[in-house]
Amino acid sequence: MGHNEFGYSLWLDFVERDFLENEFSSLLKSHDIRGATSNPSIFANAITTSSAYAQQLKSLEGKSAKEKYEALAVADIKKAAQILRAQYETGKDGYISIEVDPFLSGDAEAMTEEGKRLFAAIAQPNVMIKVPATEAGYATMRELMSMGISVNATLIFSPDQAMKSLAAIKQGLYDFENSGGLRAEGVISVFVSRFDKALDPILAQKGIAPSRTGILNAAAIYKSIESSHTPAIRTLFASTGVKSDALAPDYYMSQLSAAHAVNTAPLSTLEAYLQNPPAMPNLPSLMAEADEHFTLLKEHGVDMESIYGQLMDEGLRAFEEAFASMFQQLQQEG
Repeated sequence: MGHNEFGYSLWLDFVERDFLENEFSSLLKSHDIRGATSNPSIFANAITTSSAYAQQLKSLEGKSAKEKYEALAVADIKKAAQILRAQYETGKDGYISIEVDPFLSGDAEAMTEEGKRLFAAIAQPNVMIKVPATEAGYATMRELMSMGISVNATLIFSPDQAMKSLAAIKQGLYDFENSGGLRAEGVISVFVSRFDKALDPILAQKGIAPSRTGILNAAAIYKSIESSHTPAIRTLFASTGVKSDALAPDYYMSQLSAAHAVNTAPLSTLEAYLQNPPAMPNLPSLMAEADEHFTLLKEHGVDMESIYGQLMDEGLRAFEEAFASMFQQLQQEG
């Protein structure tokens, strides 16, 4: 049994115009990748380092930095969605995500309007709008889903964020289906490796096994999401590239292989995983370990609520900084 047979979908966490126009289609076939994601950092790096955007940028002279960014991003996401459309039409995956401006994370109305505008501009049904898991974000998730716009709830670190995202997406899905809507889906993106980068130095001093917290936190959240028995909503494991040379490149991907789940990762991580993918899902066996691990952390004075908040603040700040740097460079383009 392979990962697709037990329902573990692989998505590529990368978008760049030259790549989309040349390698993406063949990569989907050769690697059995079923979707893709982007984020503000990925777009900022692509737009500011690739020459593939020069011609369109020239046509956008006089526009604001944000208008330029949206024009470039919409073109890329539309292209990716068109390439993934055949996969989407099979009824399994085929999505590409685009995130709302991270500076809007505290304003539900502004995020909702931006999500609607981006979805309309791209004009492809297989686009997911990424919305950060903030208090304002939950309202946006529900509203977009209620209109049939698929949602990727992102920057999720804590079980509380995950459950609030699940409730919002599920209610929006219920409203959409009751209005006669046929297909909208949601993923709840749980970030993984950042836990270990933050905690492993502390855990080493306490004699606690390293590089387990991110996986076990994700496993516990996955279990809670699956208990809702909602086929149209899945856990997505994000930030699964390793941040330590001591770990195998596919460490997080293999550990978190699970039925009815998605993993989005850079190409190098996907390639490492596909060299020897697990024949059966690994994740269910981690549940007992998760309970023991977090009990041990608590006994050793590790405040997970504080860690959740710290990582969320750092993640949002990183996306804001990427956007700000990109806007500054785009403004200088004329």
